[in-house]
Amino acid sequence: MNPTIAPADLHFFATVAANPSLSSAARELGLSTAAVSKRLSSMEARLGTALFNRTTRRMSLTEEGAAFHVQVKRILADLEGLARTFNKLGDAPSGLLRVNATLGFGRSHIAPLISSFAHEHKNIEVRLQLSVNPPPLSDDAFDVCIRFGEPPDSRIIAKRLAANRRLLVASPAYLKKHGVPQTPAGLAKHSCIGIRQGEEAYGVWRLTNPKTPHAKAEVIKTRGSLSTNDGEIAVNWALDGHGILMRAQWDIDRYLKSGRLVQVLPGWQTPPADIYAVYPERHASTARVKVFVDWLAENLKPMVAKVTKS
Repeated sequence: MNPTIAPADLHFFATVAANPSLSSAARELGLSTAAVSKRLSSMEARLGTALFNRTTRRMSLTEEGAAFHVQVKRILADLEGLARTFNKLGDAPSGLLRVNATLGFGRSHIAPLISSFAHEHKNIEVRLQLSVNPPPLSDDAFDVCIRFGEPPDSRIIAKRLAANRRLLVASPAYLKKHGVPQTPAGLAKHSCIGIRQGEEAYGVWRLTNPKTPHAKAEVIKTRGSLSTNDGEIAVNWALDGHGILMRAQWDIDRYLKSGRLVQVLPGWQTPPADIYAVYPERHASTARVKVFVDWLAENLKPMVAKVTKS
């Protein structure tokens, strides 16, 4: 008698669960939507329970499907570990590597590095997805995520790739019209451009004086008429003279050098936002993840250092 669930079913189910719809899962599997639906229905019939709630456009896991998904991910991780154990030591890393990064930094830094990485590691298929905000740490959609700031979850491995300075800047025209703030408290009287990204409290800037490193940070509740979730838009607004902006130096260095933006409160420091590669513990020994993270650490640091050095 055929087993209720075959090993191939596990990979099939995991792929379907990682997609928002049957049609997108079908594209990734190289099958028709009808074929995916028929195979999924067959699995559910053999298991005696529904695994997905399905509508015409989207689908979601049922309670039973979510429990099944947890077990499937564990089994697939164990199988991958078993395969690594018995692979020849000289074998080159291979397989699919799913990478996530933020839009601006992903375009300007991560994508070019992946291009170079792909030339040297032809057996690794890299799938890069850029997003405005980093995905939840519990999300299983990616193998490696490039994030700003060390994640608080101790179950996630975070490898520091490079330092990252954030500066306060404004256009000369704005400062000429509204004046230059001399203290952090003075920012409250200025228009500040807001960026709604990540998990940080929106509109709250924390500044410390490096001359008194143990002193409590000054917390400023900023105000302004413009805010966005896109860093490039925020930089353009600052260039147009709409206010003071806090932004990573790698993103604004060319404007500082040209004089189109000027640093504000240069004697004060913003909270650290160093660049990290984060990934689940279960991927720590995966060859393709390890070689990719090591590549980033070796090649990203000097790239960013050219910009962020004092």
